[in-house]
Parts: sequence; structure tokens; C-alpha cells
Amino acid sequence: MSGHSKWSTIKHKKGAADAKRGQLFTKLTREITVAAREGSPDPEMNFRLRLAVDNAKAQNMPKDNIERAIAKGSGKGADGNALEELVYEAYGPGGAGFIIQTLTDNRNRAASGIRSKITRGGGNLAANGSVSWNFEQKGLVTLEVEGADPEEIALEVMDIGAEDVDIEDELVSITFPFNEFAKAKTELEAFENVRVESAELAMIPNNTVSLEKSQAVQTLRLLDELEELDDVSKVFTNADFSEEVLQEFLAQQN
Repeated sequence: MSGHSKWSTIKHKKGAADAKRGQLFTKLTREITVAAREGSPDPEMNFRLRLAVDNAKAQNMPKDNIERAIAKGSGKGADGNALEELVYEAYGPGGAGFIIQTLTDNRNRAASGIRSKITRGGGNLAANGSVSWNFEQKGLVTLEVEGADPEEIALEVMDIGAEDVDIEDELVSITFPFNEFAKAKTELEAFENVRVESAELAMIPNNTVSLEKSQAVQTLRLLDELEELDDVSKVFTNADFSEEVLQEFLAQQN
């Protein structure tokens, strides 16, 4: 499975520290606001908004916060149109490609923060298109299995159009074609003994890059630091992380 899917799993294992919950809610709020701005304020009529709201609920965001974010995006708030969606491309240590998606109200601040992290992390910013040609937008769902065999769940999801499945303990990460994602998510929500931990539109690489151990650890650290930036919403990479490197990185965070 892609490096990003494995990174999603490792992020789940790391957990969200209480100190970062405010930052997490800020990012979730921005995604809800932009989704509501770009389409219907009704999650049932706007799949991107539905994803954003579901992910916010999964993180226990208060209902009032969600409703305010939707109102802001639909023009009932003061600054619903201030946020911009910007995408940056970069190369990390060892040549792995990065796609960095942002939601920001200050493009200069976003660019400066990303450039600083990339440079200090041993990488460099790249021209538009130099990295993204190797990625396709797909649906990525992470299921938390509760009282069932993850292997059996993996077999079941293949029957509803999954392209790729990765199992890590009680977590099952599944990739779907973009045009099948909405239908697949609805079907997954009806599965017994599983909980949809997260569902997102992700940039999945067609080809991955294997890195030396030191470069892989450096790349994971850079991914982590980029995602800590307030303006960054998602980061994707085509780095292929071994289980050994992921476990070592996880141990360092605890």
C-alpha cells in the first residue's frame, strides 16, 4: 500500500495529544467551511462537506462548532470567503515527492512556513506538476475493527470495489477509485463490527520511492512537522516506509 496510507495508520497510533486538539479542530473547521462554501450547506447534497463533518464528529468536535463552520462557509459568517486552497509540491530527503495541501487566510505565511520546514528537513520546493503527475486522487478509508477478524473485513471490502487494502493490527486502510468513493463509504458505514475512523480524498502515488533508513526516518519527521503547521491540511508522499522504520518512528514519539 502507498506510503500515505501507512502514514495515516501511524498517525492514528500516535494519537492526537490534548495540546494539539485545538489545532486539530482549527483544521477540521477550515475544511468544513471551504466545503460548505464550494457546494451545498447540506452534507447529504455535498459529499466533500459530508466527509468533513463525519471526520469532525469522529474527533468529537462539538455540534455547535460544526454548525458555525457550515454557516461561515455558506455566507452567513463574517469571513467565510477569506480561506484559500493552495497546493505546494516538493521533494524530500532522498528524492521522495510531496504534495502539500493548504487552507489558509494568509498565503505568504503558508508559503513561508512550508518553505522553512522543507529546507530545514533536507528537501526543496518543486515546480507545479513536477510531483503531482505521479499521483491520482482516490478515496481513502481507515476502519477500526471491533470484535471481528480484520482479514475477513478486508475480503468483504474487496467485494465493494476496493483497489487496495492494508491491515495493521485492528486498523484496515482501504483505497477506492474516486468515482466509487461516495457509494463505498455509505456501504462501509453499514458494516457490522467496524467503525469508520476516517475517510478522505487522498492523493495516492502510482509509483513509490524506497529510501535508506536514515532518509526514511528524516522523511517521516518532515511529514510530521509539515502537518503541524496551522495552514497545512494534508500532506501526501510517494515514499515507501518499511514496517521497521514506521515502528521505530512510533517508538520515538512515545
